[in-house]
Amino acid sequence: MSAEDEGAAAAGRFREEHRLGVQPLGDLIAIIEQTTGIDVAVLDVGPDEHGLTMRDPERDTMFVGVARTLYPMRQRSTLAHELCHIRFGDWADADAGNWSERSPAEIRADAFARHLLLPLNGLREVLANKSQITESTLSAVVQRFVVSPAMAAIALYKAGYIDAATKGEWMSLSAPQLAVRFGWIDQYQALQADSNKRRAPQKLLARATRGYVEGVLSAQAIATLRGITLDAVEAELREAGIAPVEHPVAWADPADLPDVPMDWAALDTDLGAPDEPEHPTGGTTPR
Repeated sequence: MSAEDEGAAAAGRFREEHRLGVQPLGDLIAIIEQTTGIDVAVLDVGPDEHGLTMRDPERDTMFVGVARTLYPMRQRSTLAHELCHIRFGDWADADAGNWSERSPAEIRADAFARHLLLPLNGLREVLANKSQITESTLSAVVQRFVVSPAMAAIALYKAGYIDAATKGEWMSLSAPQLAVRFGWIDQYQALQADSNKRRAPQKLLARATRGYVEGVLSAQAIATLRGITLDAVEAELREAGIAPVEHPVAWADPADLPDVPMDWAALDTDLGAPDEPEHPTGGTTPR
């Protein structure tokens, strides 16, 4: 089985296992966190860094980080790509990592991402027996499945709707170009705003909020975790009716205290001991 076929089959299994059908996926970060239990964060990173998955083999814990970006389609592709590495356990040692090469694992992850975000069966359901496929069709597919024009063109080609030349031509288009031309630029800008925000892992944020309620974590810690101001966090907590719980102090009754044996003779001895001799210079003699 080729890496392309392996990725496509894995994407289909993932949708089946989690009853995702063949329709467009919503918030991919939430889907990954809910289906795998793995924390995902949107972070500030360098311009050439898109995403990565880290694994602690000793604790068998994983974490996915993805770049904050004005390119929402690319962010979704990166998330789906990293999900494939998790599914197949594509772990590499820190010193041996060179995932920029087009290894079979990378080709498989790209295929997984494309088939997960835009399954061919879903594409056929949307287009049905549509005979005339134009750039307007391409735009509708990009908008509906929130994928790049390149990814949509490849899917249209693989589903038999367009030829190789049209695929090559359409792969050079950008999502903003289609959004402006076909009137959904407002939606695209909303997608940009969402993908360009830092985002804390949901489970970690939930644990931090529980810590705040229990009085062991400050609101400032939550603000730092989210990358927003303390005032904004305090306003959110207040509006949500979340406040630290006041735990009553359980004072002990003196009558419940245990008897402590006292050696009064030793105390008398200490009280009757001579004072420290004075040092000639005015200090005390060191023992």
